[in-house]
Amino acid sequence: MDSKNTDFPAWHLESRYDAVPDLPVLAEVDVLVVGGGAAGVAAATTAAEHGKRTLIIERYGFFGGAAVAGMSGTICGMYLASEVHAEPRQVVHGYTERFRAELARRNGVTAPQRYGKTWTVTHDPLMWSETADQLVEDAGARTLFHTSVSGVIVEGDACIGVVVESAAGRSVILAQRIIDASGDAAVIARAGYRYVFGDHGKIQNPTMFFRLGQIDMPRFLAYWGEDTINPPKVSEAIEQADAAGRYELPRKKIWIFPTTRPGELLVNATRLTARDGHMLNVIDPEDFTEAEIAGRRQVRQYAAFLADNIPGCEASYVVNTGTQVGVRQTRSIVGVETLTNDDVLSCRKRDDGICRVPWPIELHAGEKPKLHWLLDDYYEVPYLALVPEQGENLIVAGRCLSAEHEALASARVTAQCFEYGRAAAVAAVLSLDSGRRLRDIAGQEVRAGMRALGSAL
Repeated sequence: MDSKNTDFPAWHLESRYDAVPDLPVLAEVDVLVVGGGAAGVAAATTAAEHGKRTLIIERYGFFGGAAVAGMSGTICGMYLASEVHAEPRQVVHGYTERFRAELARRNGVTAPQRYGKTWTVTHDPLMWSETADQLVEDAGARTLFHTSVSGVIVEGDACIGVVVESAAGRSVILAQRIIDASGDAAVIARAGYRYVFGDHGKIQNPTMFFRLGQIDMPRFLAYWGEDTINPPKVSEAIEQADAAGRYELPRKKIWIFPTTRPGELLVNATRLTARDGHMLNVIDPEDFTEAEIAGRRQVRQYAAFLADNIPGCEASYVVNTGTQVGVRQTRSIVGVETLTNDDVLSCRKRDDGICRVPWPIELHAGEKPKLHWLLDDYYEVPYLALVPEQGENLIVAGRCLSAEHEALASARVTAQCFEYGRAAAVAAVLSLDSGRRLRDIAGQEVRAGMRALGSAL
């Protein structure tokens, strides 16, 4: 499904110049970052540390995006998968490792935990936000929370600013380079540039994460095992309980992660579809609302099942759910280059690659998740997958990169989003310093800049 958005007309100065001066100008910056998730925090920190006047805006009152508001709760994508190696082997470093190390210094992240054939770590959401606050502030970037983009100001082919909304009303931010780290390609859409929704409109299901407290952890782990993906006996118990009508449990394979807090589990169990069976696309506020309500109801069903059936969970209670449902996929840009499914399956390496990805194709659609493992290997994402086919001064970072459907199901996770944010900022700095367009920057040059900052490439 290939879309050119017409719901968010851009302000084109040559034709609608009079609409702009009536709005107050909040700031004029070198780099504007839209979205404060993993990609946005990495981008803002990197750009500011390179001496650029940097502003990051975020619609919530805290950093974290899907990792915190969506409570995804893990930093996936750092380690190789393997059927022969018993220990985690980290292949993604750079900004990802910098952030993980800062979390560790605050006791805000676990040691690696087994996830099927690979490993992941679980983080504390409050520590995540506080770590991001500190990194962005120390870098010298300016932050505006509770602020959203409602329009884009375009001069010819160049995006020169955005219109933002806050409780104070509408205003303008002018920027020489814009990094769309919204996850939803919000700037791309509002500028009227092309994007797609998954596989001809089919996208991955959202999910509602939740945390369970008061767990007898030794008893739970003795029953569950070391793998955070449930053992077959749990899937069988879920199927039997669902068939008996005791609970409504649409997803039969669930994932549970011990957290940094004593006696607490992070649970990824829900599978959210619309009442009429269609896949929920949270770009539509009606779908987003249905997902939120259905998600909270499903949380109670799975929490009850765990308390009634899983040793160690008998006295458990729901600590909280995400501020919003966890969103895996919405818009993907149409880029100068596209990460393909074959790139992922063949573990393609490239001299213009700006990020390693060892994470499996983890596709959440239909009755159960699809997992295709990349064993003892990884692929690399091309720089130009971050650059839209149309529009100057604009680059994306995060899960809205240009990627085919199954490729995105691998490339969208947190460790990689940190690296995309850094790559976008490195490219923006190179573009500003040289006067070149973002699309004219060689991926090899961005790759070299990433390596100089500690990325493993």
